[in-house]
Amino acid sequence: MQVIVWLAEGTWEGCVVAAAPLIPADARVSLLYVVAEDVSHAAGAAPEGLMGRWRPRPGLTEKMAAEAAASGEALLAAAAGLLGRAGVVQVIRRGRVEREVVAAAEAADLLVAARDGDRSRLGPHSLGPATRFVVDHAPCAVLLVWPDEVPGVGSIPPPPEGGRRDHSAPPRSQHPPRPAHGEARGRR
Repeated sequence: MQVIVWLAEGTWEGCVVAAAPLIPADARVSLLYVVAEDVSHAAGAAPEGLMGRWRPRPGLTEKMAAEAAASGEALLAAAAGLLGRAGVVQVIRRGRVEREVVAAAEAADLLVAARDGDRSRLGPHSLGPATRFVVDHAPCAVLLVWPDEVPGVGSIPPPPEGGRRDHSAPPRSQHPPRPAHGEARGRR
């Protein structure tokens, strides 16, 4: 079994701690970190935002990308130590985060990811945009973990005003009934 644990700033430690006891002992484990392409694009676009008040520094984009990769390497090393398994592969990819994670998961049986949105309550907003994309498009099973304490069921928003909808009855149409075949249409 091939397991990929997707690591991101802010959630990686909780993701590793939550996933570690759930990963089978005989699984091959890869830790994945993606350097977002927008980091280097932001560095390159900064001079344009300052409207000529700043002189471009050669190599700034490359330096930002190298620093992001070094940060990713440090994060992967810390996660491998926390996981405490031998033979863990550390992978750094570069590009659009959500697409790189999905591409990496193509060779996996299981992808472990952490909730990265609003973690104060249960619900769909507990997933950030990249994680939502990964969950919707992953070509393998996904284990979605809470990186910190799980909110209680009381955090679910209340139902909409006006009471509960009876889900056993079909919804009422908002349109008038269509005339039967052969009946006149239009004004009389």
